[in-house]
Amino acid sequence: MSNVDKNHLILMLFHPKEPIFTKKGEKNTVFNVPQHFLRNRYQSIGVDLQDRFSADAGEQVTINDIKPPNLTNVLQLKRDENFTLFLPKHNKIATELTTLYLRAKNLDEFQSLAAYTRERVNPYLFNYCMCVAILHRKDTRDMDIPSLIETFPDKYVDSQVFAKAREEVNIVPEGSRTPIEIPVDYTASNLEDEHRVAYWTEDLGLNAHHWHWHLVYPFSGPMEVVNKDRRGELFYYFHHQVMARYNMERMCNKLKRVRRLVNFREPIPEAYFPKLDSLVANRSYPGRPAGMTLQDVNREQDQWKIDIKDMETAIARIYEAIHSGFYRDTNNRMQPLTEFGGIDILGNLVEASILSANPAYYGNWHNFGHATLSVIHDPDLRHLESFGAIGDPATSMRDPVFYSMHAMVNDMFVEYKSTLPRYTVAQLGYDGVTVTKISLQSQNSPENQFSTFWQQSDVDMSRGLDFQPRGPVFVRFTHLQHQPFNYVINVNNTGAARQGTCRIFLGPQFDERGNPWLLVDQRNLMVEMDRFAVNLTPGQNVITRASTSSAVTIPFERTFRNVDTNRPTGGPGLEQFNFCGCGWPQHLLVFKGTPEGYPCQLFVMISNIADDRVNQSTEGTCNDAAVYCGIRDRLYPDRRSMGYPFDRSPRDGVTTLQQFLTPNMRVQNVSIVHQNRTIRPRARN
Repeated sequence: MSNVDKNHLILMLFHPKEPIFTKKGEKNTVFNVPQHFLRNRYQSIGVDLQDRFSADAGEQVTINDIKPPNLTNVLQLKRDENFTLFLPKHNKIATELTTLYLRAKNLDEFQSLAAYTRERVNPYLFNYCMCVAILHRKDTRDMDIPSLIETFPDKYVDSQVFAKAREEVNIVPEGSRTPIEIPVDYTASNLEDEHRVAYWTEDLGLNAHHWHWHLVYPFSGPMEVVNKDRRGELFYYFHHQVMARYNMERMCNKLKRVRRLVNFREPIPEAYFPKLDSLVANRSYPGRPAGMTLQDVNREQDQWKIDIKDMETAIARIYEAIHSGFYRDTNNRMQPLTEFGGIDILGNLVEASILSANPAYYGNWHNFGHATLSVIHDPDLRHLESFGAIGDPATSMRDPVFYSMHAMVNDMFVEYKSTLPRYTVAQLGYDGVTVTKISLQSQNSPENQFSTFWQQSDVDMSRGLDFQPRGPVFVRFTHLQHQPFNYVINVNNTGAARQGTCRIFLGPQFDERGNPWLLVDQRNLMVEMDRFAVNLTPGQNVITRASTSSAVTIPFERTFRNVDTNRPTGGPGLEQFNFCGCGWPQHLLVFKGTPEGYPCQLFVMISNIADDRVNQSTEGTCNDAAVYCGIRDRLYPDRRSMGYPFDRSPRDGVTTLQQFLTPNMRVQNVSIVHQNRTIRPRARN
């Protein structure tokens, strides 16, 4: 049996540029490694260095010796380069290193491999591959990976903050340090219309969520890591919901729905200057002025060549499959995109993941789209410039062009869904079940009104600061928040006791011109707020559901979790803690709204659980955020198509949401009132 303390693996993620033998964590833990584990620079003085740092260590960990693995390919990515999965060379390297970690036969070998490689490989690469391995190895499922905000704050925080942080940590005693405030408007001024939604696109929790989702659902790597139940469909639905939420934020700020990036040959109007510095690469993330045009990429040093025409060909072939209802497999045989399985095939084709049914024919336009946009400023590497924010899953949602590109991705899926048979009344209804009333209740707010405001919170970024005195260094950021609320749903059941699935969506009542929506358009802006099973007794039922229980979100404390203070103490919650880190941030559950109240429609449906239920045991598993993240090692917990009942065009004769309703559905007009006030910081971790 292994004697490895698995928490020591987490310590290796802290202070990513410091050598393995420096103190880490609350206990000032020091790793004693075989001398040949050290980098060449330290090997000749390794004994003296390790003795020096071990002298007053609170805890010493001896790492077992192993035969050094072959890292020839992995070391092609230098320690002082930026790293992204969207660059083919980096992607291949990440797969090789992740596989090495996953294939370690036990924890002792895994720990030794981690210690050896940490001294040599790129810190960003190390963090990514370690986190994927920890999430997917059977013997590390009870471990808590830290938020990337903790370990690499440079991906989230204004670069000016680090100069202030160095002063604070070197001069001010630990108990007297004050949080360093991140300005609300630091990437652009109000002259830039797109900046009206920067509070959302640059939100720390939103971008950490996107990074964590791609840790759980990577598009490449060992097959056992990528091949999850309905993975392609979840790629569609997760990003479909992101686009619906983004468009709602835009409309709350008097902006039109996002422009689709449909022509790669035209200038791109969106500009973005991220104000981020890479602490690993010691380079700033490049900005992109308005009006730049994509070009073919040929960066020989990066072994990276992408032609725009190849992406255009891939897109045309995917649309060919959508319109014909058939796709080509690797043997060039035509296979049907079936009614329920086709979206999963299409999701893997579009992304494209290694599950793509025919990568040689359908290409990799989505990932290459991120890549070409990220080097639009230096496509042939003549200026030796790294990629921009759109090129990294940890930062890509900050860039407005992410949404322009994903509007095109989303349209592919919407077009495919429009080819499917429309739901009949029988497929939508639930005989004997009638939703008679729904209301929204919140303390200190009128009935059927959401209330939003600004809130300041603190996050400790000290674990990502290298070669500096220890102790917390807090940054204070301002983010959207809402008053907690309850849904109160009245349901009449004329039959025997039964179960149903309650599905709650929120969407806009009017379009940008103030006109009522046609359902064919409104359905693409319906945001799923919650989904849960309900028990219905005969007669009248009153269902009360708290917003904090949403199956879409994870709590604020888990989004910004401190692995020392927020981890479960035991039981089934412990094993699933990391996987649950995947969920949508609770503080962004509700759109911003407007001072006068943004009019929305709250939709509630009780569907027939006989058509919803997946027969599997979920005992001991985490169901937080299952809507977006599924359940670890289980089937997706709903047999229906993701997005049901709004994922398909409405049936004939139905043009409005009201006409769409069956007795087991109901709509309530609600409003979102934004109060332009800021409340004081939450208590620190």
